[in-house]
This record gives sequence, structure tokens and C-alpha cells, in this order.
Amino acid sequence: MYSAAYVQEQINRLKQYYNPDEAVAAAAELCLGWPYVFGARGEYCDPSNRRSRAREDHPTIKSKCRNFYGKDSVPGKCVGCKWFLGDASADQSKHEGRTRFFDCRGFTYWILLQICGWKLKGAGATSQWNTGENWSEKGLIKDMPDRVCLVFKRVSNVMEHTGIHVGGGKIIHCSSGVQTGKVTDRGWTHYAVPVCLSKAPSQVATGEPPVQKVDGKPVLKRGDVGEYVTLLQTMLINHTYDVGSSGADGIFGRNTESAVKLFQRTHGLADDGVVGNDTWAALEETSGEKYYTAYIRHLTAVQLDELMRKYQDVKVDEERG
Repeated sequence: MYSAAYVQEQINRLKQYYNPDEAVAAAAELCLGWPYVFGARGEYCDPSNRRSRAREDHPTIKSKCRNFYGKDSVPGKCVGCKWFLGDASADQSKHEGRTRFFDCRGFTYWILLQICGWKLKGAGATSQWNTGENWSEKGLIKDMPDRVCLVFKRVSNVMEHTGIHVGGGKIIHCSSGVQTGKVTDRGWTHYAVPVCLSKAPSQVATGEPPVQKVDGKPVLKRGDVGEYVTLLQTMLINHTYDVGSSGADGIFGRNTESAVKLFQRTHGLADDGVVGNDTWAALEETSGEKYYTAYIRHLTAVQLDELMRKYQDVKVDEERG
């Protein structure tokens, strides 16, 4: 989970370098783990904002937040929880450890506002759906194109829930916190393409990746998105490194970073998770090679020494003997 300060920094980069579809998908991913608060649209998660959102008809904050009851409660101070990333004794108005909170329609509203500078009209998911000027296209979930758009769950005549389809059947939505799911989960019934994303991704001019480049390729790190991240993930997958269940989705997340670090360690590079000149070179140098694992049992010490002299890249698995 990232802090609000870090996410805002990354969103500023996304808006500068990537098309709106890519940027919306990556921004939603960056918010994973942030908390749910009824009626919220991206306010900071701190004592003053939580107290202002506490309502008798929606008492979850009062029952769950440690700032309200018990010996830990300190007026104006956050005593710390899984959604606070820093020193709980710090000045909450300035502290970078804060996250933000949303309800489901507040999450989609905030993401589109941050990336597109556009306000989704409607006080709730139902009124958002019913406001025709919000959408360039909408329909049943079975007809949804494989692109970034919003999804809705209709129960009777009410849109009970909403989220963001980021492509490939993956949904990011806020319910008990920002989380991922699949288009087949939760009974999603409808989709809608916001007017600010009305152009198909192929029709939107993609900006240049981050400015810092080596040998024509960008320096990549966690939080980056785009075609070069897809290339990186594909190369790692071809080397049998696990980049996560989403595969080469073009989003440099936690799993991709772990794969990069493991590749770097294996190839004698600094395992900082940043893909610079040396890491690109190592990936390309071995891109055409195939590796196989074979176990040869019952070798004498002399035979093993001879084999290792002949094949200098042979590795011995001491645990298997």
C-alpha cells in the first residue's frame, strides 16, 4: 500500500507520459489497500476527516476507528492502524504517511478527476449511471469491450455498486477498501465508457515514457506503466520469472518488482528493482537462450569435476546431492 503523497507523485507522471486509458488503470492500481468510508470521495484518511464523516446512520467509523473510543483515542492525533503508513505522533496535516478513503462511486469519481480533470456527475452510482452526459457508450456487461471503462452492478432498479474495468476482465473497486476482482465476480451487470475516455485506446496518442532513457529504452521502476513495462514483463516471463497472475499487463507493480530483483541477483546486478542499462542489457543478452534443468545421479567426485570444467555454467544443487 502506498501513501497519498507517493500516489499523487505517480499520478502527475502518468498524466504527463501516458494516454488516459493507461493512466486510469495504473492510478487505480496504485490505490489498492486504501480504506472504504461511506460518502467519501478521496479525502485524506486522518482524524479530522474521519470524524467529519462519522454518521449515526453509518456508524462503521465509530465502531472501527481507534480515534473514537478507548484508551488509544487522542483528539486530533492518529494513533495508527493498517491504513496509516508513518509516525502516528506526527503533525497529521503535513504527514506523508496518510492515505485517502472512498466509497465505491467516490473512488471512480476521484480517479477520473485526477487523470482527466473531469467530474463524473451524480451523487451515487445510480445517478451516475442515469446521467446520460457522463457516457459516450454503455450497455450490458456481456457486450463490454476489452478496454478501460466503468462497471456497475444493478439490483432491481438501483446500481448497487460500481468500479473500474482496467482491461483483461480485471476490476478495481472500493468495497471494504480498494481491491481487485474479476468481471465474473460480484454480479456486475453493466458497463459504461466515460466521455473523457471516449476515444479507443488505439486512437489516443501515447506520450513518451519517462524522460530518462538508456539505449532507446526508458529506465523503469515500480509505478510505471506502458508498452515498455509490457516488454519487460514479457522478457521476464520468457526467463521463467513470475510477474504475477495478471501476466504482462503493462503495470509495474509489486510482483514485477520482485521478479526484477530476483533477475538482478541471479545475474550479479544490484538488486534495486530499477530497470536501467545493465538490467536491459542482461535481459537482451540472454533473450535468445533456453535453459534446462537435468539431474544426473551417482556421479563420482572426479566425474563431477570433469563435468563442471567442461560446462562452466553447471550449477550443483547441494540439497538434492
